Parts: sequence; C-alpha cells; structure tokens
Amino acid sequence: MKYFLCILLTAFCLTQADAQKQKVIFDCDLGGDIDDAFALALLLTSQEEVEILGITLDHGNTPGRGEMAMKLLYETGMDHIPVYLGDHTPSVVGEQTDLEGPSAQMIWSGGFDRILPEQEHAADFMIRMLNRYPGEVILFTVGPVDNIAVMLDKDPDILKKAKRVVSMFGSIEKGYGGGEPSAEWNVRGNISAGKKLMRSGANITLAPLDVTDHVIIGDDYLTAIAMRNTPLTDALGSLYALWYRHADWAVTPKMYDAVAVGMVLWPDLFTTGEAFVYVDDGGYTRIDENREPNCSVGVTVNDRDFIDRMARRILEQDFGK
Repeated sequence: MKYFLCILLTAFCLTQADAQKQKVIFDCDLGGDIDDAFALALLLTSQEEVEILGITLDHGNTPGRGEMAMKLLYETGMDHIPVYLGDHTPSVVGEQTDLEGPSAQMIWSGGFDRILPEQEHAADFMIRMLNRYPGEVILFTVGPVDNIAVMLDKDPDILKKAKRVVSMFGSIEKGYGGGEPSAEWNVRGNISAGKKLMRSGANITLAPLDVTDHVIIGDDYLTAIAMRNTPLTDALGSLYALWYRHADWAVTPKMYDAVAVGMVLWPDLFTTGEAFVYVDDGGYTRIDENREPNCSVGVTVNDRDFIDRMARRILEQDFGK
C-alpha cells in the first residue's frame, strides 16, 4: 500500500485524563442495517468519554428514523439528547430504489410520540454547533451524507470547524465480503454529496469496508444481550429480531457503523494511513497517489477485541432502571 503514510494511532485518543468530555454529533440512517443501532448504543454507553450534542437522521424515511431514535432515548432515560431530522428523501439519489416506506425495524417504534424531534433541520443544528464550538466537535457520519451536503451548500467552509469528521464511508482495497473494491452504500446513496464531503477541506477519517465489513458480532454476544433485560438491550434485541426476520440481504450482523465510533474510543485497536481519496461518478472511492493526502483511512482493526469491548459496554450498562 505505497500510497499510505502509515501511522499506528490516531491523534484524537480519548483518555481519562482529558479535562472535558469529547463533544460529538452522530449523523446516521438508523433503521436500515442493524449496525446503526449498535453504533448508537456504543455511544450512549460511552458517556464517560463523550458528550453527545445531538443525533441527526438522514436519507430516506427520516421521520421513521426519528421515531426510532426518540423511543430508544426515551426508554433508556437519555431523552435529554436532542434529535434532528434531515430531508425525507423518497429514493436513492440517481436510482429508483424506494426509500419512502418504513423499514422492518420501524415496526418497533411506529407511531411513537411521547417525545418528538426538534423542529430545527439537522443541517442547521450541526452548523450551529460547529460555529458555537469551533475545533471541538467530532462529527460522526455513518449513513449517506445528505445532511453534510446541505451543510456545505449553506456554508462551504463549515466542516473545517469540526475537530474531525469520522465517516463510515467508502471501499479502498477491499469491498463487500472481502472482494474487489465496491461502490459502498453510504457513498452510492448520494454520490454528489460524497464528492462534496471529500472536497470539503475537513479533517476527515474514513472507516471504509476494509476495516468494517469483516467485524461481526457473534451469536454468543447476541444471546447475552438478549438475556440482559435492560431497556437498551431489550431494544437492541427487538431491532435485531426485526432486521433478521425481514432482511432481504445476507443476514450477517456486521458492525460497520460501530467501527467508526470505535476509531475514536479505542484507537489502539486500529492502524490508519493517509491518502488523497475522491469519489468517482460510479460511487467508488479512489486513491490519487499524486496528490497530498486529504484524509486518514482505516487500514486494519483488531476485530475480536473491538467486539468484546463494545459488547461489554452494552452488557454492563443499566440505563432506564
């Protein structure tokens, strides 16, 4: 991998010695694949290290995604965390794939209205937070980057005010199933938005398929979570059951989005490199070896230790009781 300038640890390692919790925003497409729910659960169980400024929903049926987020926060006693919706998009940009209706996971939260999302648009909320806390906020993006594109259309320099943008995004040397590089979903879902992200000048870290596609939570941990009987584990168990029952793809619970969160929480489990990455018209993330790097890229991950640490956090919490 001659295009990588290899480094062993990311520069934003969180330690107990930090004077303040790391401010984060979590931008996701909760309710699609199951990994969004586990990534959010990992963030919620990591509040000794992070302060969650807000959760933003993007792409497809954002009102349905919002109901899921609100119910999860309500039942775990975390409803002080605000939720913001992005645009409700009826289809994948440039394709005819329908995104209008509810996903199977949304059965769990359909019609939930005890608490409601904020009225402010997700992009406006993120712009406001980055202007309020310049250089202090880590912005996670773990879905198609629709909200990011709206932000950049309003203020082309806004992402430069983030401490870091950490994205489950792209496919560098490996694709789905470990095969050839793929047009990864979070890029393909809105290719023009992905191009804007990679041209934004932000301090970007990518968690591509190379370090996410093979990180799988096994039946032993899933069984333990199902038996734990807390509001958070009950929610995860229900969402997993609905996803598994109705998924029309290979039902392997890969923790794509949770890995992006883990890159901030546990950088000791990763190696990263630097490269200039751009998005082509087909939704592929390409390397230009002749240009100076514009991002850090996940190269390797210790799968087993990551899953163990994530599962332990989820199992050891007692939210909502």
